[in-house]
Amino acid sequence: MSVGPSSGGLAQPVSEAEVRKELSASGMSANSGQAMLTPNGLAIAPVDAPAVVQQIIAAGNEIAHLPYRFGGGHGTFEDSAYDCSGSLSFVFAAAGLLGTTMTSGDLESWGKAGRGKWITVFANAGHTFMYVAGLRFDTVALAETGTRWSNRSATEGGGFAVRHPPGL
Repeated sequence: MSVGPSSGGLAQPVSEAEVRKELSASGMSANSGQAMLTPNGLAIAPVDAPAVVQQIIAAGNEIAHLPYRFGGGHGTFEDSAYDCSGSLSFVFAAAGLLGTTMTSGDLESWGKAGRGKWITVFANAGHTFMYVAGLRFDTVALAETGTRWSNRSATEGGGFAVRHPPGL
């Protein structure tokens, strides 16, 4: 289940079929190795993405339009708003990569060092975000565009640990 634009404050669920229909109507396609961003800010996994990457993207779509709240997603994976690390914890748990929520500081040492083929996490004590199959998943994008997904690839600057899930 994905989440679409809000109608009166809260995001409304949309089906994966609706996302694919929108993708088809837009003339875009999910290229090999590169996720696509639909006009309403949802991500489409590349056709050749491993199942875990597809699960991460699907989970990201579920919360893509939900609001930001400091501490959101930390008491429980299921929440009505998420902060940066709560967002990443939610998608990693949905894909079976985490069993408990993590803070951005925890994510500084999570997984393996360096960039991954499919997923790269940037984390420091105050913020975390990631790239999944070429798309950025970040609460900063939520403030700018209304969705956590973006094509934004600004220079990351220093101060972030660069990590990835093993094998990804």
